[in-house]
Amino acid sequence: MTIFGPLGPSLASSVTRNRGLYRAFKPFADWYADIAGYRRYGLKYDDLLVEERDDVQRALSRLTDSETYDRSFRFKRASQTSILHAELPKEQWVKPEEDVRYLKSHVESVVEEDNERSAWDNMAIQRKK
Repeated sequence: MTIFGPLGPSLASSVTRNRGLYRAFKPFADWYADIAGYRRYGLKYDDLLVEERDDVQRALSRLTDSETYDRSFRFKRASQTSILHAELPKEQWVKPEEDVRYLKSHVESVVEEDNERSAWDNMAIQRKK
């Protein structure tokens, strides 16, 4: 398993595997997610991924109809609140337990497929003597 994600090196897998590190970083991660403010507009973390990346575009095409609709609804609602220069009412904010990574598995499978395709495309064939 590599520590490199689609955007570069990542220590997240090492931190989540080590219980002591996880307990040390979890409060900071929760605080950072709260202060980032995307949940106040009804968005989830995966809504913030850059859509112009090829792997994200292909992952978005793999979402179910209901996931696609929910994502569009969250964007429209966030755009409306941004135009009004207001946040959603507190009861409509995305709660931390609702902020699940719905797109991550799709992006990872797209990256794995690209890596496999690249390995097959660049395979060197050697003749037996």
